Amino acid sequence: MEIRNIAIIAHVDHGKTTLTDEILKQTGMIKDGVSMDSDSIEKERGITIYAKNTSCFYKGTKINILDTPGHADFGSEVERVLRSIDSVLLVVDAAEGPMPQTKFVLKKSLELGLKPILVLNKIDKPNANVDKAHDEVFELFVELGASDEQLDFETIYAVGRDGVAKRNMDDELKDLTPLLDLILEKVEKASGEDSENATLKAQVFNLAYDNFLGRMGIARVYAGKIRDGQKVFVKNEDKIFEGKINKIFTFEGLERKEEKEAIAGDIIMIAGIPDIFIGQTITEKEDTEMLGKIDVDEPTVSINMFVNDSPFSGRVGKLLTSRQIRERLEKELEINVGLKIDTSDEANFKVFGRGELHLAVLIENMRREGFELAISPPEVIVKEVDGQKMEPFEEVSVFVPEVSSGTVIEKLGKRKGVMLNMETDEHSQVSLTFEIPTRGLLGYKNEFIVDTKGEGILTSVFKDFQPFAGEIKKTNLGSMISMATGKALAFSLANLQERGVLYIEPGDDVYEGMVVGNTSKGEDMIVNPTKGKQLTNMRASGSDGTVKLTPPFRLDLEKAMGLMRDDEFLEVTPEDIRLRKKYLTETERKRHTRG
Repeated sequence: MEIRNIAIIAHVDHGKTTLTDEILKQTGMIKDGVSMDSDSIEKERGITIYAKNTSCFYKGTKINILDTPGHADFGSEVERVLRSIDSVLLVVDAAEGPMPQTKFVLKKSLELGLKPILVLNKIDKPNANVDKAHDEVFELFVELGASDEQLDFETIYAVGRDGVAKRNMDDELKDLTPLLDLILEKVEKASGEDSENATLKAQVFNLAYDNFLGRMGIARVYAGKIRDGQKVFVKNEDKIFEGKINKIFTFEGLERKEEKEAIAGDIIMIAGIPDIFIGQTITEKEDTEMLGKIDVDEPTVSINMFVNDSPFSGRVGKLLTSRQIRERLEKELEINVGLKIDTSDEANFKVFGRGELHLAVLIENMRREGFELAISPPEVIVKEVDGQKMEPFEEVSVFVPEVSSGTVIEKLGKRKGVMLNMETDEHSQVSLTFEIPTRGLLGYKNEFIVDTKGEGILTSVFKDFQPFAGEIKKTNLGSMISMATGKALAFSLANLQERGVLYIEPGDDVYEGMVVGNTSKGEDMIVNPTKGKQLTNMRASGSDGTVKLTPPFRLDLEKAMGLMRDDEFLEVTPEDIRLRKKYLTETERKRHTRG
């Protein structure tokens, strides 16, 4: 059987998962209502977090499809996936055109010599401009140093949500047959060297974990055949060891299917080698040459994670101890290769990730599994190169209504952002590009939402490490700190809401040292949210009116991570997310400040 291997790459929300789902439906691999984004966090956020493998059968050919994450924090997933395939479908929104993440994944594809097929998606949008989007993609190819062959890319026009595509704008939209035919026509066959006589060569490009089979490797077979029960050599750059293949799985739709053997060109999952890792070459002869190295992007942000010691600890969580947290983090390391963890301190684990979202997804998963823990504010990783202090920088793209653009430019400028480009379209939407230290972006997303009244889009992608940018001025919000433990009362909150923004509402449990809101003046304020109205036996006219409260600013994980100050921790439980001071009593805080 012929095999074709493709990956689908795109910016967040340009429709690649929807398109993949439609391909699988039309080739009979999945039913309506089933999606590649099966993880609960992926469904809620509407983004792909984990690279996924699937396949479909069309005209007697097996097409392996790898759906990649569109968010920059999961870029380490994308790069590895691209090593294992022969072409990419570059999905671009016909209204928005190419975005920063498009640039990031496309650059990786072109460097690997892949020849993309452009899918201009969402051509039914009222503001879609097919010619402009096509020209912008062509310009991007040129800017990224594409070869003449790569510049001669095929284009197809689609509405992924409706499962329709066409080769020319004048054609009729029926189904995805034009796209599938184009894949068979333009993507080279993946069969590799003669399977019967060639020596086995396969390379691991991703990891998976199974409670029964343990750690598994997802690999592409480049030459020869791989068989169930086969003894193999596993080669790293620095070592070589023997192993045995216990099980082989291939991908069909969203299912994995156990096989006795797999041929060159196929993408498989193998079990039986506990020390399997990304980049390893699997072969049957010890002297076979290794396949090229696969690099994994290094982390840029870190947090400390430790046992929750707040007064409300253990109320709802079932997994509380440092041993349980350590075991869970070690399990995460089995498959999450963008992550690094330092567990040398028994009680305080340092977790390094590719960005705030990367770390937030891990914490959110742990919270849903019943863990209770505390975390410190995110910090960027600063390193020294040739005696110079270096820090991570990002390229930021912002789409905002014209009225908000001045505020955004001013605030990003204060955070050491340098504007690279500015364009205004006919709908008074401004497109801005900045280069900014990652430090300057930490905690800015909340402000951005408020400043643009929720109408702005901000995306960023890691650029490189550059010389340290010096002190960064951020908007300094003070904290409202509870001085008492008990239930919050409406009477007290009505007075407090005049001083700032509240995170709680009447009836919420609070404790001494918990942060219940913020003050715009930038100074901490000690408050008593549990204070009730003084009752007398005299009734005064007008004093018994109803209390009017503004709805609170409810904290989710990312909002809270952005609001956390240096002397605060975030308490994360399966039901609640609370900000708190490191030292809960005013006496302790004063003593620590003096010390």
